[in-house]
Amino acid sequence: MKKALLLIDIQKEYFENGALVLVNPIPASENAKKLLEHFRKENDTIVHVQHISGAGIPFFVSGTQGVEIHENVKPLQNEKVITKQFPNSFRGTDLLEYLQSKKITHLVIAGMMTHMCIDAGTRAAVDFGFECTVIGDACATMDLQISGQKVKSVDVHSAFLAALEFFYAKIQTTDQYLLS
Repeated sequence: MKKALLLIDIQKEYFENGALVLVNPIPASENAKKLLEHFRKENDTIVHVQHISGAGIPFFVSGTQGVEIHENVKPLQNEKVITKQFPNSFRGTDLLEYLQSKKITHLVIAGMMTHMCIDAGTRAAVDFGFECTVIGDACATMDLQISGQKVKSVDVHSAFLAALEFFYAKIQTTDQYLLS
């Protein structure tokens, strides 16, 4: 098994003063940082995914501070950065080709937002034949609404992770992953 860390959309737009602030993005980014440090120490493959504007999404405008990757997980010069315009990190990018060139078979996934880009990217990864582990406490999301009813972020997060665990991924905490 050859693994890679896939850090999806841990960008300033999701933090305080951003245009799309999530619930508890700091603790999630701090856990993602622990994973990043572990993968760097092990010299394993690391891929940062950065959402830029596109697909009618008014956020993540190139050249703005919000599009920047958060300082807790800033890429090093030798780490791959994939830019995307859709929730699925594989759509319209060279992510699949890059992972295949590195002979990656297992993805460890963390980032933002659990209900959107983490979900879409994980499902696509499995469709492309990757085994996936999602680090739940290194992901963050937001409150949502349906039919005028508010759904709390903790429930959104849990529901999406539960759905992924049903078929698509192993779900672990940062400590569970690092201690295994």
